[in-house]
Amino acid sequence: MAVKNIITVLKDGPLQVQGNFRVYNTIGELVEYEGEMLLCRCGASKNKPLCDGSHTESGFTDSCIVDSSKGETSEQATVLVISCRPDGMLVAKGPMIIVGTDGQSKVIRNKAALCRCGASRTKPFCDISHKKIDFKDDALLSKTEEQ
Repeated sequence: MAVKNIITVLKDGPLQVQGNFRVYNTIGELVEYEGEMLLCRCGASKNKPLCDGSHTESGFTDSCIVDSSKGETSEQATVLVISCRPDGMLVAKGPMIIVGTDGQSKVIRNKAALCRCGASRTKPFCDISHKKIDFKDDALLSKTEEQ
């Protein structure tokens, strides 16, 4: 079985997710989508985990090349599940191909911790910089304010 779940890192922008996937926000709710989804990786979106174009206004820049020497996959699962950690990273589990901004570099994985705060020095992967910059998730904040 070929891996059909693709996460493309868009230059100076979001993660484009395509394939058989599910995305859950920090409070465990399924994020609705049709066909593909753009996930924020700059940390500035007002609609996290979705991209709302704030990367342009915030001046976010990143042209990452993914390291194709590291990677592993099995053919057991077909669904890619992406979960937002409260005030932290995106955790992706399931078969996926992550494609760099050059469109050529790629890595095949079963698990990945992806940056969504914009501060990681190992983009698109998380290096726990969200803790250093005190990243906050708006979905979690708004749910707390409702209670």
